[in-house]
Amino acid sequence: MNTVERIVAKRVHDPDAIAEAAAARLRAKSPFNDKGAALIIAADHPARGANAVGADPLAMADRGELLERLCLALERPGVTGVLATSDVIDDLLLLGVLDGKTVLGSMNRTGLAGSSFEIDDRFACYDAETIARMRFDGGKMLTRICLEDPATPSVLENTAKAIDSLAERKLLAMVEPFLSGWIDGKIKNDLSPEAVIRSITIASGLGRTSAYTWLKLPVVAEMERVLAASTLPAVLLGGEVTDPDAAFASWQEALALPTVQGLVVGRSLLYPHDGDVAKAVDTAVGLL
Repeated sequence: MNTVERIVAKRVHDPDAIAEAAAARLRAKSPFNDKGAALIIAADHPARGANAVGADPLAMADRGELLERLCLALERPGVTGVLATSDVIDDLLLLGVLDGKTVLGSMNRTGLAGSSFEIDDRFACYDAETIARMRFDGGKMLTRICLEDPATPSVLENTAKAIDSLAERKLLAMVEPFLSGWIDGKIKNDLSPEAVIRSITIASGLGRTSAYTWLKLPVVAEMERVLAASTLPAVLLGGEVTDPDAAFASWQEALALPTVQGLVVGRSLLYPHDGDVAKAVDTAVGLL
């Protein structure tokens, strides 16, 4: 049987195998590799309906291919973990590829890409209770702050509640903040240094404690000034890369800053322009 057939057979005939695999999984001893940095592969994009990579609008929609690329990335030396929604993580558990890896569950996924309710991003995937029960390491929440959208206060409130619930269990809360706005009927993230600084200062204050909060931040201009806005540990997100050499150079420069603990990268490593996943991942590991 191929990969998809094996997973489907387990899901149909032995659904309890997912929980059993989670219970038996060898947990990571540390979130860092031997270079002292984290490299987490992100694969939670499809749950927002964001399946595009480059000119292909459905590049991430072939689950078998996505899993093959994920498995290849996860086996490369220096890769420390994965960030995904429950469907993808369940698949990876059934494939037995998460031993020794940090596992982060994506939590809020209702702000579908391109929707009129994109800011109203409710928590409809993992919750802290499940993350703890499955013996994962933390949860991630996208927190888009849109000053002209009345859904924003509930987004901030629900993010704070998730931070609190994770912190009560001593689990990592990875917050990905953006200052966003409606432009021509679509949500756009403001990636100016001033906007990213403002998003950092807002996100850093959410929750009853910041002891277990990390930030997931874009690499923008003036990163030294941007990252001076908080003492919270930060990981850098990759986003979709059009110029790999320029992107890798900017990541390497930002990785030298004191709060930065590593990278969380998805499409640019899983779907590189030359198609060589192993090479792209190894290059990212080299930056660390």
